[in-house]
Amino acid sequence: MKDTPEAPDSLICPATRIFDAASVDAQIAAATKGKSDPADIRSAVVPILLQARKDGMDAIEAAFTAQPLAARPTTRAYTWLTDCIVITAMDIATRLMAPKGAKPEQMTVIAVGGYGRGEMAPFSDVDLLFLTPHRITPWAEQIIESMLYILWDLRLKVGHSSRTIKDCIKLGREDFTIRTALLEHRVLTGDRALATELDQRLWSELFKGTAAEFIEAKLAERDARHNRQGGQRYVVEPNVKEGKGGLRDLQSLFWIAKYLHQVQDTAELVRLKVFTADEYKTFIRAEDFLWAVRCHLHLFTGRSSDQLTFDLQVEVAARIGYTDKGGRRAVEHFMQDYFRHATATGDLTRIFLTKLEAMHVKSAPLLERIFRRTPKVKGGYKVIHNRLAIENEKKFLSDKLNLLRLFEEGLRTGMLIHPDAMRLVTANLHLIDDDMRNDREAQRIFMDLLLKHGNPERALRRMNELGVLAAFIPEFEPIVAMMQFNMYHHYTVDEHTIQCIRVLSQLEHGDLIEELPVVSGILKRGVNRRIIYTALLLHDIGKGRDEDHSVLGAQIARKVAPRLGLSKADCETVEWLVRYHLLMSDMAQKRDLSDPRTLRDFAKAVKNRKRLDLLAILTVCDIRGVGPGTWNNWKAMLLRQLHKETAQALEHGLEELNRENRGAEARRSLRDALDGWDPAALRHETSRHYPPYWQGLNTQTHVIFANLLRGIPDDEVRIDLHLDADRDATRACFALVDHPGIFSRLAGALALVGANVVDARTYTSNDGYATAVFWIQDADGHPFEEARLPRLRQMILKTLKGEVVATEAIKSRDKIKKRERAFKVPTSITFDNEGSDIYTIIEVDTRDRPGLLFDLTRTMAANNVYIASAVIATYGEQVVDTFYVKDMFGLKFHSAAKQKALERKLREAIDKGVERAIS
Repeated sequence: MKDTPEAPDSLICPATRIFDAASVDAQIAAATKGKSDPADIRSAVVPILLQARKDGMDAIEAAFTAQPLAARPTTRAYTWLTDCIVITAMDIATRLMAPKGAKPEQMTVIAVGGYGRGEMAPFSDVDLLFLTPHRITPWAEQIIESMLYILWDLRLKVGHSSRTIKDCIKLGREDFTIRTALLEHRVLTGDRALATELDQRLWSELFKGTAAEFIEAKLAERDARHNRQGGQRYVVEPNVKEGKGGLRDLQSLFWIAKYLHQVQDTAELVRLKVFTADEYKTFIRAEDFLWAVRCHLHLFTGRSSDQLTFDLQVEVAARIGYTDKGGRRAVEHFMQDYFRHATATGDLTRIFLTKLEAMHVKSAPLLERIFRRTPKVKGGYKVIHNRLAIENEKKFLSDKLNLLRLFEEGLRTGMLIHPDAMRLVTANLHLIDDDMRNDREAQRIFMDLLLKHGNPERALRRMNELGVLAAFIPEFEPIVAMMQFNMYHHYTVDEHTIQCIRVLSQLEHGDLIEELPVVSGILKRGVNRRIIYTALLLHDIGKGRDEDHSVLGAQIARKVAPRLGLSKADCETVEWLVRYHLLMSDMAQKRDLSDPRTLRDFAKAVKNRKRLDLLAILTVCDIRGVGPGTWNNWKAMLLRQLHKETAQALEHGLEELNRENRGAEARRSLRDALDGWDPAALRHETSRHYPPYWQGLNTQTHVIFANLLRGIPDDEVRIDLHLDADRDATRACFALVDHPGIFSRLAGALALVGANVVDARTYTSNDGYATAVFWIQDADGHPFEEARLPRLRQMILKTLKGEVVATEAIKSRDKIKKRERAFKVPTSITFDNEGSDIYTIIEVDTRDRPGLLFDLTRTMAANNVYIASAVIATYGEQVVDTFYVKDMFGLKFHSAAKQKALERKLREAIDKGVERAIS
């Protein structure tokens, strides 16, 4: 007799819409009537089951689309549909496809793993255990084979094993993955007595007395899994299932609890006093949200997909119902909720693991056991399992400043805070009110956490996770877990802020002297630490609103800094630093530092050396806090140069920054470097170039061009490709007869070989030659390997000679990857006639792609725009291309009509390029 699975309560839609067993059975009976050949029977039943499964999947998806966060009824529905399919397949195999005359034998079909737990996403694996009392017989083998062929024909991803109870126990002892799967077994159909025996023997022979080793194995497995996924809760493309704070972490808690206490439901963890009622609600909310996200991922991609890539984040946010609001995209609101749930999962894990330690089933780390000592703690505290705990909760809460003192004591002793103490803090955040925020002692404690104990990152991260930071500085709350939807930032805004403070702390400890000698030196000489730590804490506090976050952040800093106990003068400096925290980075990366006007304008903005030094520290910490790989020698060199030359200008006067002084010094250096040259040749070389050439390049590059130009025939292109280690780039120098559009042709040639241009200069000599230098990197942001340089040279020469037409050849290479198409980067084009004495500065801020620079420079060449230099700053998918240009008469673009006409053509080129890149 066929086992009919009982529909569980609260499916996402009525059970008969998911699987109408009576109708399916009737169709199968009609289709198989008179058939005896197993192949014919399979051919008859598979289309019926395919349609039934499709109808069920469609019904669940439609209901889930209408209730996009109803995860539990949805996962139960997918499980029940699978149960119905598996049981029907088993019934067909045993009733219609068994060997003729063979007597039915004992066998049980058991769901294991996630399927056994009753939680399935649309494309989850179907893990089955075929349990027999003895070795597999020919009868059992044929039944299993017939059933599996039906399930495979239904395109189910089936994982299966055929074992005896003895096999299960033996293999479970050897393999923790098998043991975990067996922990969550559920009988589907077959011999119930056999399943009962398996259950009893698993608990008495396999699970009993082995909790400690199981827990250690699961925790080791978790750590390895986290490392594979980046080891960070705030990775920008998290894995919903395997990542830190993901579903697997919640499942691991349940597995351990079940192994220890034989619980069947997470609700029992409240009865066992592992979680409070509120913590259990947090568990359920996080689990529901993560399962909903996972189901939407599966449905949208049509496969088992658990990685929330950028493009899928946008789709899932829309499916769940998030909308754009408050100046932020729907996807950013969605990911902020995602990271908050991931953080909550981490908090629950920490509480749970500490409970295990208290029960002595989880061992302390080895070094901790070897060097165990009980630190001396202040009155009111005690040490439990080497963690800082509270002696008397009522007394602790009688002084609300203790909510801050707890973190100070944690830093002072170097101990982690006990989860029970964390729970107490979280439950009493309401005590942190305006009176406390304005209390002098509270301000002192908070600033000491930043300045006194040498490890501010640890205190801030824990305070942030527990909600204390947002309670003490309410203006910080909006940026907690706030995702920045771009490829540049690796962390949420709050985590980025904490990473920045970590970098500052490392600098103060002298850990980065070799990498960052300039700012390390500034800190060693001494700065106002209250100002720089406060400015870093608040520098991005204005993010996520419609307004410029620097302007809004400065307004917020004006209110917050006095509440942190800073003097009026210090508050003003903090406000200035927050308002202009991007100024130094923008000047260094988006402007031509060889132009004296750039340095003069920057020096006027910072006004004094104190601000310059503080801004340099903040800028370096801000860039390094963005994420791994963001900082490089190129940025370091630009910032060092800007700091050094601005410091000299502030010390000796802005009048020192002029072209004449620089030109005379440059020519003098070249003469020294070309010692041995014929005097006439030397005179010719030093007199053939215009002033911008002398101020725009260093002596080493002047020497390269002098040698390239020496005796060059009119029909030759000379190229020098060498590593520029100081700039983390390959320097490509070109010398050839000048002609219109040379910059564009070179940009096209470089795009064809996959070179990213980060900086470029082009000059015309008074005797008709062009000298152009491009600093280029490969797709990974590194200089080109030596072995690739010959091909680079060959392709450039072919393009310049017309053998390869860049406009055609680049079409196939100028593509935006699918996962990166979700990013929206509005195009902004500005004309600036004040930023340079002799050039108009055109700044194009838009979506980056391989052929963009070529398209822009080709458009300018076609419109008789002479490009003197280009500075390229890339921020993930966004790029800012800055061009220093003149018109065909050598004048600036003052005419508004000319500016508008050129802007229109540049926008057309960008739009056409984007169309090509996504086609």
